[in-house]
Amino acid sequence: MDDDFEAVLLVIRECFVYKIPPRTAARGYRAGEWGDLATSHLWKGRLRIFTKGASCTIRLEDNQTGETFAVCPYDPTSNAVEGVLDSSRYFVLKIESEGRHAFIGMGFQERSDAFDFNVALQDYAKQLRAEKEMSRRSTEKVDNTPKKDYSLKEGQTISISIGNVGKRTRPRPADAINHPLSGPGLVPLIPPPPSAAQVKQQQSHERPSPMNNNANLLFDL
Repeated sequence: MDDDFEAVLLVIRECFVYKIPPRTAARGYRAGEWGDLATSHLWKGRLRIFTKGASCTIRLEDNQTGETFAVCPYDPTSNAVEGVLDSSRYFVLKIESEGRHAFIGMGFQERSDAFDFNVALQDYAKQLRAEKEMSRRSTEKVDNTPKKDYSLKEGQTISISIGNVGKRTRPRPADAINHPLSGPGLVPLIPPPPSAAQVKQQQSHERPSPMNNNANLLFDL
């Protein structure tokens, strides 16, 4: 926001200023304690509310010359403006000048002027809260994490290993492969069939011997 730009929020042609007694209790102010409100005012003139940069100001000015009578810097979080307890048309302003401050009474003849005064201050407070919320959200979205530098420095290289490419495997010994007990789940090898000589020799051992004559007699009976 440009600090030199001045935006006028409200102008009220007529307002009244009163001298008020010091506050003696925490209950607040009462306009009925200021005397005759119709005739006891100290000053009458124009009220103007404007913003400049991030600040808001209530200025009381002369209607003819524009000369400043009093200035009230407005802050929604402070006691710069307080309503009285017994009327909706009168307020207490905290005015400042050269580092000093004082409290004065201020009021309007018309209730519509008092309503417009309240609305202008409320709108400014809402705008201020909205700007703070936007600023907070934008700050949260900013990533302040330091960026890492992954670029190669002078003299650095990159080594890449892809699977088992280029890896030589040692052959298993033939005895370990053909051994029946070389590994779980392996079927033992079947021995080769016997030769013809071995078969003939085996048959000769198994051929029954000729029966004697006594045994043959049993068949003759």
